[in-house]
Amino acid sequence: MNRRDHADENGKRGQAKGRTAHGRAASSFKFAGILLLALFCAAAVRGQGNLGDIRTVQVGTMGDGSDAAALRTRVADRLQKSGRLRVVEDAAAADVILRGTSGIWATGTVTLHPRSKAAAETIYQGYLSLELVNRSNQTLWSYLVTPSRFRTASITDDLADHAVARLLDALANGTAGGPSAATATAGAETALHGAGSTLAAPLYRKWFQSSGLQVAYDAIGSEAGIEQLAADKVDFAASDMPLSAQASTAALHAAQFPTVAGGVVPIYNLPGLERNLRLTGQILAGIYSGAIRKWNDPRILEVNRGAHLPDAEIAVVHRSDGSGTTFVWTSFLSLASPEWKSAAGAGARVNWPVGTGAEGSSGVAELVEKTPNSMGYVELIYAIQHELNYAAVENPAGAFIKADLASITAAASDAPFSQGAHFSILNASSRDAYPISTFTFLVVPDEGLSPEKRSAVVALLRWLLNEGQKECASLGYAPLPRAMAQRELEAVDAWK
Repeated sequence: MNRRDHADENGKRGQAKGRTAHGRAASSFKFAGILLLALFCAAAVRGQGNLGDIRTVQVGTMGDGSDAAALRTRVADRLQKSGRLRVVEDAAAADVILRGTSGIWATGTVTLHPRSKAAAETIYQGYLSLELVNRSNQTLWSYLVTPSRFRTASITDDLADHAVARLLDALANGTAGGPSAATATAGAETALHGAGSTLAAPLYRKWFQSSGLQVAYDAIGSEAGIEQLAADKVDFAASDMPLSAQASTAALHAAQFPTVAGGVVPIYNLPGLERNLRLTGQILAGIYSGAIRKWNDPRILEVNRGAHLPDAEIAVVHRSDGSGTTFVWTSFLSLASPEWKSAAGAGARVNWPVGTGAEGSSGVAELVEKTPNSMGYVELIYAIQHELNYAAVENPAGAFIKADLASITAAASDAPFSQGAHFSILNASSRDAYPISTFTFLVVPDEGLSPEKRSAVVALLRWLLNEGQKECASLGYAPLPRAMAQRELEAVDAWK
C-alpha cells in the first residue's frame, strides 16, 4: 500500500507568531492535551457506564495555563454546591474523574470612557474542554465550552459555570453520549489506512488512537482522500461532501456513514477591534466575490453598528486544495447569494474571484493568524486552536449565531435524516442553529477489502457510532442525534 507521509496539521501550530500575554506561543502544547485525554486503556473498550449512578468526583487539572487553577477551583466549588456530587481529592475514592484543558487570551480592549485611558477594559476569549472518565479510564461524557453570548461574569467563572451546568444536565438525564456499549477489539489485529477530511482530522486522530484499532490517517483533504480510495490506495476515506457531489466517485462503489457534526466559521484578524463581528451570508459572498473589498464597507457597518472597522482592504484567504470544508463554505455562499451561485458555485474546488490560497485547514488558520485585516474559513476547532476570532453568522431565523457546541447540535438535531439519505444541515431552521453546520462522513468501499479488513472497518464504525460519540464534544464536534446513530449502526450491520 502506498502511504504518503503527510505532516500532522496539529503540529504546525507551533510555527504561529504574535502570541498574546496569555501564552499564545504555548497554545499548541496546551491544546495537545485535548488530543491525549482519550489515550486510556486503548486496548479494550468495556461497558458504557451510567451517569445516573455517579456520586463522587475528583476534579483534576484544567490545563497548564495561568487561568487553569482558577478554573479548577470554580468547577470544584460549583459541583460541590450543586448537591448532586461530592467532590473528593483522592482519585481512588472517586466514582469518576473530571479533567481537561483550557486557554484564555486577550483579543483587545474597549474604552468605557473616551477621555480616560484608565477606564479601558480588556476583552478575553477562551475555551474549557472537559472529559469525564471512570475508573477504567473510559470516557463517559465530554464537552467544550466557549464564552457565553451574553456574558456578565468573569471569563473564568463563565466558562466554569457553563461547563458545570452541562455536566449536571447530563447527570440528570442519566445517559452517556453513545447509544450502547461497543467494542473495537474484534479487528484490533488488522491495520487500516484512511485519508481525507481536514475538517474532522483533529477528532479522527483522537478517535483512531483511542479506539484500540491500528489506524493510520492522512489529513489530505476530502477530494484527495476520495481519489485515493478510488485508486485502492487506502481502506477508507473521510469526506465532508456527499458522494453524489464528487465527480471522482463516478466509478467508486462505496457506502458513506455520517460520524459527527461540525461547524465552519469565518475567522478574521482585525487588530484592535473591540467587539465580536457579525456577518450575513450575503456579506460573506460579497467578500469572497470581491464585491466587498474593505472592512468599513457600509454593508458590514450596517450589521455591526458602533464597531470601529478599519478603512483597510480585506485580505481574503481560501483553500488551495480540493476541500470538503470549501464544499461546505461555497454551498453556504450559494444558498445566500444567487450571484455567487451563478459565478462560482459550490464544490471542493472553485474558481476564486479574489484571495490567496493556503493548503489545509491549518494552512488557512496560520495565514489568517499572521495577516492583519484578513479573513478565512475553517472548522471551529482550528479557530480555537489558533486563538483566532470568528464571526457570528445570521441564520434563516434572523438570529446572529456564533458557532459553539450547542448551536451545532441544534443544527444536527434539525436534520431531515432517513436511512440511506444524507441531507444538508446548512441553514437549519431552528432559531438557535448555527447556519454553516455540516455532517462529516466515513466512506468505505463496497468491494475490494479483504475479510479481515472489512471486519476491522465494521469494528471501527461501530466504535465511532458508540463510544466515540462520547469523546467528540471535547473538541467542539457535536455527536450525532441518538436516533441517527442507531440507524447508522443498523446500516453498518447491513453493509458488513
